[in-house]
Formats: sequence, C-alpha cells, structure tokens
Amino acid sequence: MSPSVRLQEMIRVIRGARTQGEERGVIQRECAAIRAQFRQADNGTRSHNLAKLLYVHMLGYPAHFGQVVNSALKIVIMYLVSTALFITSQYNGPPDAIDKMQLCSLSLAYAFMNLIVMTLTFQAALCAVHMVRKVPELGELFTPAARSLLSEKNHGVLHGAVVLITELCERNPDTLEQFRKAVPELVLMMKGLVMSGYSPEHNVAGISDPFLQVRILRLLRILGRNNDTASDAMNDLLAQVATNTDSSKTAGSAVLYETVLTVMDIKSESGLRVLAVNILGRFLLNNDRNIRYISMTSLQKIVQTDHNAVQRHRGTIVDCLKDQDASVKRRALELSLALVSAVNIRSLMKELLLFLSSCPPELRAHTTSGIFNAAERYAPSQRWHIDTILHVLTTAGGDVRDETVPNLIQLITTATELHCYTVHKLYRALITDISVQSLVQVACWCIGEYGDLLLRGECEETEPVQVTEDDVLDALETVLQSHMSSPATRGFALTATMKLSTRITHNVDRIRSIVSIYGSCIDVELQQRAVEYNLYTKYTVHLHNGLNDHLFLVLNSMISSDRFFFFVAIAPPSVTVYEKNGVTLKLQTDTQTDTGMTVTLTATNSTDGDITGLTLQAAVPKSVQLQMKAPSGDVIPAHGLGQVTQTVLLNNPNKVGLHSDTVQIDSFPSTAW
Repeated sequence: MSPSVRLQEMIRVIRGARTQGEERGVIQRECAAIRAQFRQADNGTRSHNLAKLLYVHMLGYPAHFGQVVNSALKIVIMYLVSTALFITSQYNGPPDAIDKMQLCSLSLAYAFMNLIVMTLTFQAALCAVHMVRKVPELGELFTPAARSLLSEKNHGVLHGAVVLITELCERNPDTLEQFRKAVPELVLMMKGLVMSGYSPEHNVAGISDPFLQVRILRLLRILGRNNDTASDAMNDLLAQVATNTDSSKTAGSAVLYETVLTVMDIKSESGLRVLAVNILGRFLLNNDRNIRYISMTSLQKIVQTDHNAVQRHRGTIVDCLKDQDASVKRRALELSLALVSAVNIRSLMKELLLFLSSCPPELRAHTTSGIFNAAERYAPSQRWHIDTILHVLTTAGGDVRDETVPNLIQLITTATELHCYTVHKLYRALITDISVQSLVQVACWCIGEYGDLLLRGECEETEPVQVTEDDVLDALETVLQSHMSSPATRGFALTATMKLSTRITHNVDRIRSIVSIYGSCIDVELQQRAVEYNLYTKYTVHLHNGLNDHLFLVLNSMISSDRFFFFVAIAPPSVTVYEKNGVTLKLQTDTQTDTGMTVTLTATNSTDGDITGLTLQAAVPKSVQLQMKAPSGDVIPAHGLGQVTQTVLLNNPNKVGLHSDTVQIDSFPSTAW
C-alpha cells in the first residue's frame, strides 16, 4: 500500500485482512507513512492523513502522534474559543471584569463568524454550534453565514451548516421562520443525495452520505412542524426517500427511521403516514434487536393517532412477545395491550394469556394489570370478563398488583346478574387450590356476600352442585388454618365467616367457635376483628327471634387507651351501652316515627379526673341514613358534675324492614369527640 493511498482504499484493505496480525501490519505501515509525511510538512496531505488517523483511532489502535499537527492545533484553538465563552457564563467575579470578558467573547464571536465564511470548514461550523449553545443570544450573528453555507458542495461543510441551522432553529422561533424559506434548498439537497449514483467518497453500505441525510431530515422535521406550507414542500421528498432507500443495511435503516419520525412530526398526508407505519412494520422483521426495539417504541407513540395503520401489523407485534431480548419483549407487550379493541379482544387476549403463562416474573404483574384493564374496557360479556380474570389470577399466582383484588370485587359487585355464577366459580377455585392469595381473597369476599346463592345450588350458567353449610365453613376454615394464607387473606376469610352468620341457620355456634379462636391471635388486626365479631354473634339469635323490625346500631368507641365495642338494638326509650371504670354511656330515643328516629348519646364520668379523647364509630343498615351532629363539649367532667351529649339522626325514608343481614359489619364510618 503506497503512502499516498486514499482513505477509502485504506479501509478496503483493512477490511480485507484475513487475520488480526495482517490487519495490524497494514495499520502499522500506513501510520509509518503518515509520520513521514508529517515530518515533511506536506500541507496538501494533512487533511487526508488526519481522516485516516481518526479511522485508525476508531478501530482502537494508537494514533496520538497525530495530535501535534498544526491542523489539529487549529481545531483545538477553535474549541478553546467556545470554552472561553463557557467560562464567562460561569464566572462570579467583579461586574466590570464580567463585562470585559463578555465584550471579549462578543468580539471573538464576530471574528468566528468571519472565520466560518472565509474558511468554509466543518470544524468552524461546529465551534459556532458550541458557542450558540453556551450563549444563545449570539445565534443571530451566525444566521446569515449559516444560510450561505447551504450553497456549498463539500459534504463536510454542508453537514456543519445543517447542524448549525438546526441549533439556531431550536433556540429561536424567529430564526425558525427565516429558515423555513430554505426548505426548497434542503429538499433539492436531499433529493441529490437520494438519487445520486455511486460515490466512493461518501458511500456507506450503498447509501450516499447517510450522516448528512439524517441531519437534513432532522432539520426538515423541525421546519415542517405545525406548518402547512413547509410540510407540503417536503411531502414528495419524504415519499421518495421512503420508497428508494434500501433497509437491508444499518445505514439505510437509520435514514428510513429518521424519515418516519419526520413524517409523523409534520403535517403530512394520510397516505404518507401509512407508508411510515409500514416501514416500522418491516423493521419488526429485522434481525437486529435494536432496530426492532426502536420500531416498537415509535409505534407505541403513534398507536393512538394512527391506530388502524398500526393494527395491520398486529401479528408481527404479537410474535415479538416470543423474542429472547427482555427489552423487546416488554415493548411488544405494551404495544399489544395498546392494540386491544372491542373487535379483536378475544383473539388478542388468547395470545396475551399464552404469554402470561411463560413470561418472566418481572413482566407478570404488568401483564396481569394490562389484561384486567383491557378486559374491563372491551369485554364482550361480563361472564367472559370474569372467566378471563379468574384465569389470569390462577396463572399469575402472587404476581399481581395491590389494586387487583379491590378492582375485581368492584366488578363482581356491579355485575348483579352474575352473582350466582361468580360465587359458584370462585367456590370451586377455592376448594381446588388456596395457594393463590389474590384469588382466595376474592373468593372469600364473594362467599361472605353471596353465600346464600351458593347454598341454594341453583345456577343456570354452571353445572348444578350441592353445597352444604358445613362445606362452606370447611373451606373458610381451611384458609384460616393454612400456613400459605397471609394475614390479609385470613382477614378476608374471618370476615366472610362472620357474614355467613346472617345467611345460615344451623351453624351459628360453629361460627362463634371459629371466630373465638382468633380472639387471642398474635396478629392485632385479626384479634380485633375476632373480638368485635364475637361480640356481635351474641346478639344474632336474639335478632332472629324478634328484633328484626327494630333499628339497631353497631358502635365501636375508644376512651383514651380503653377501646370497647358494643352492639345495640335500639328499643325505646333508652339503654345503657357502657358502664365501666367510672364512665357511663347511655343511648336514648327522643322521637320516633315510621321513617326514623332521633338518638341521643349521653356520657358521664364519676372518676376523680376529667376525661378526653372519646371517639365514636357507628354502622347502620344500608337502607338507613345516618347523620351525627357535633357533641356538646370535648371534656367529660369528673365526679359526675356534668355530661357530654351527641345527637344522632336516623332516617329510613323507604320504610324498609330492618334486618340484621343488612348491617355493614366491616364498615365503620367514624365521628370523633
């Protein structure tokens, strides 16, 4: 290889080397020739030698000796000018010194502007870019010079000019309007690159200067954004680039990707947008995972505005769920969920459920949440919706988000016509497997609410199954005793057991026995529930025997650190509900009509000290309206010298019969003294 060989020839020889040793020998000989030319001070070959040294450095070989060349020193000086401007913006010295430095910087900027015009070098334009970034106010000084550079033929100068114009347009709207007039020039420049023949000086994998093409496309994107005139001027060009650029090589893919971004960001024609989406669809078939990733990232951004165009590539997107790369798989999942619609939900949900069964753990929670949301939004029937979610819960196991259980409970509550179907399905799931905590929690809640439907054994939508009271209690007791059950799951099971006391007739004693066991549980939450529920069960038989038509309250109160619970059936005229440690609480019905009554709570204190900190919580049947008025005071005086009262208004406008099974045992709205 002769010392005067061109850069392209050197690259060809290096790439043709069969072994690393042969490649190293080629580079050593060329570097020796370059050093010899540096010593001869041959100015005509220095620019070519610097380009070759840069390529050698990119390959990882030492090229530091080239840094002492005068041309390199000139470039360093240009960058030092930009650095001086940066120091000016960071300097905190005396004001007069700052003014002098700014004046100096301004004079350097003017000199640099002239340097751009006179030298027409890529480096000068890039230095101007750095100056504009540090001091945006200087941008207007470079606008005329940058515009004049667009008429140059040298690709390096054109590249620097486009970068500089891009920076100016991004920082100043006024400059943006000025350069929109240059769109025809940029379009002609881009057409020349696309339609030009083979040029060894600028060719990269069959693409003419893809670096300059990418820069021009980015600038066109900025100029055409929110502007009809500029967008119309570049529509034909973008269509030409999209149809004439080879995507089999990385360089062509880069140009096409920038073309797609430009099409989607300007006011382009609908046909052109479809063409852009199709390009991204072809990218999904590329062997390069990076290209597939950026394709799905772009499709995710445009799926809301061009849903039908993206929908055409649904099959390819779903296939990417099987990709080995985790990042590609995640993007494919997000895009697949975004493509779910009322038309394709059944077919697409099958693919998502199949993916859920084999997806990595880190994607499982996101997948289940996405399936839930899609099913809730587009489910063709509530029954299909419930079946799908139950399948997801069974498949996902514990990998579901915290909001899953309450959301599913809300869904079941609203699907009134499917209560019987749902409780049968969940009961069967519960007796089959209790390891999936979210599924067990929903099943326990549903059995507690609709256990009477389960005991009837009549459900048109499922096979008839005879379930006894003992069968249901056995299932809940299994959950309570299982080591797999979390405290939250046991809480659901305990509450469901308690609720069943108003829905069954022959196992009240067994329920009381189950609940009593947890009255001394180490878990404070379970212990509290058990104690309160156990107190409630003492009144169950009494209620069934004659107080079903009387209004009653469930009260839960606290005085200082003494917490107490009491269940009160309000039978006129009054009842003492609490009498302990010198504190007495009485409830008295002042007035009573067919539609409601007024109840007054009176608190007295016979101890030696005043009492503060009494809180009162109350629950009433769902058909009753509760209004608690402000208390008469905030201190219960000592020695019985005074009392505190609070009035509760209870209204039953529909005159509904008041039964114990209408009480919301697990819901206590609070009012505090």
